[in-house]
Amino acid sequence: MNEEQRLQSQKVESANPSDKKSEKDFSKYFETVYTPPSLKDAKLRGKEEVKYHKDFAISEEFRGMGDGRKFYIRTYGCQMNEHDTEVMAGIFLALGYEATNSVDDANVILLNTCAIRENAENKVFGELGHLKHLKTERPDLLIGVCGCMSQEESVVNKILKTYNQVDMIFGTHNIHRLPNILHEAYMSKEMVIEVWSKEGDVIENLPKVRRGNIKAWVNIMYGCDKFCTYCIVPYTRGKERSRRPEDIIQEVRHLAAQGYQEITLLGQNVNAYGKDLEDINYGLGDLMDEIRKIDIPRIRFTTSHPRDFDDHLIEVLAKGGNLMDHIHLPVQSGSTDVLKIMARKYTREQYLELVRKIKKAIPTASLTTDIIVGYPNETEEQFEETVSLYKEVGYDAAFTFIYSPREGTPAAKMVDNVPMEVKKERLQRLNAVVNEYSAMAMQRYVGQVVDVLVEGESKNNPDVLAGYTSKLKLVNFIGPKTSIGKIVKVKITAAKTWSLNGEMIEELETAEVK
Repeated sequence: MNEEQRLQSQKVESANPSDKKSEKDFSKYFETVYTPPSLKDAKLRGKEEVKYHKDFAISEEFRGMGDGRKFYIRTYGCQMNEHDTEVMAGIFLALGYEATNSVDDANVILLNTCAIRENAENKVFGELGHLKHLKTERPDLLIGVCGCMSQEESVVNKILKTYNQVDMIFGTHNIHRLPNILHEAYMSKEMVIEVWSKEGDVIENLPKVRRGNIKAWVNIMYGCDKFCTYCIVPYTRGKERSRRPEDIIQEVRHLAAQGYQEITLLGQNVNAYGKDLEDINYGLGDLMDEIRKIDIPRIRFTTSHPRDFDDHLIEVLAKGGNLMDHIHLPVQSGSTDVLKIMARKYTREQYLELVRKIKKAIPTASLTTDIIVGYPNETEEQFEETVSLYKEVGYDAAFTFIYSPREGTPAAKMVDNVPMEVKKERLQRLNAVVNEYSAMAMQRYVGQVVDVLVEGESKNNPDVLAGYTSKLKLVNFIGPKTSIGKIVKVKITAAKTWSLNGEMIEELETAEVK
């Protein structure tokens, strides 16, 4: 284990101070035996070399560990968490475990958690409460908490003191250590905690169990160095580390050979890809320019930060082909003053100039965004600037949120004089605009013929198929089940606020998408 990574791996005899110790004794024990993940240390961005490991393999001593056992993983949060779950599932299968869709017959239950908002954390704590009876009924059951919440000091402290049914806590940087962590948990009745506050490794050749065989996530980098004042991600995911382009391209080619129809390049700040590669001058635009030549029908990327969206990337995206013309470009606020407090490092005018460049180079581009309402001390005028920016850009859709303070971030220390009822009212007003513009965007599709990647049956009706256009518009239509996994032509007959209805057609002419 690398000392630089500040590996925190301890066995805690009891997570409940009332079990064996007084509150005073437990506090002393807690301080001396367990060192929690440090958000202060996580913010440090040293120049230590990123270690690149291409030789991941399951140790022979762990093979067969899962024979006769089943695992269950519940995933919260973003696409990166979904991708991490695919990796953990791959490791479980390599250990001999069998997947299950129910906690009732699982031998290992993992909650892969999200820390982006308080509501996400509360869901996890609620689920841990629900799982307690299973631990009582089946003491051999292992319950683990992993993902971004595990990287937070306050979360680990709370689990230690309150949720003694948890057997394992591990972070986002040591997923590849899952076999070791499971082994530790089986060998002892004590809680196993392994959280690295400081990371630096890129691990290749990790096994994966992808969800389906139509669309795939391809992680191209890890971490974020932006430190927006509201965001916990740079602390929980660590410094920016890019994978080597040759490894990414090899993975994409392998997916193409398997028949995947769509890949999405993933990164917490995907536009920063390559900035840490010291031996080559190579960015996201260069990577996409190479990947677009691979025989995969659709290529996407997420999530973008406007600061790193450069002209070369726009130039490459304008080449079209299998590079999709949907771009998710989080703005967070339309007020320059609020953006400054958020430490987004761009102004309203700079963001709008970027949008202008994108639309000029890619006239068919569909833009979506993220917006936070009710940031500490946000004024009515500043909120109205956000609404006006939304209308000026003409987004197709947006993810909108009321500001949620994250302990350990600068924003959590800010004085917030915006009453909750005002925040909720502003969110309602913004969402009315979002719905209006989404409905208008959808209405433009009526009568058009679009390419739809068919993903499966509709959630509401098994007789209806569902899929997505190049701009990520959901389309429902009646067609043969043999269309699943293929891109088909669909004529749009009706538009709703968030989805489209259509009729599958046989003609093979190029779809006209607007």
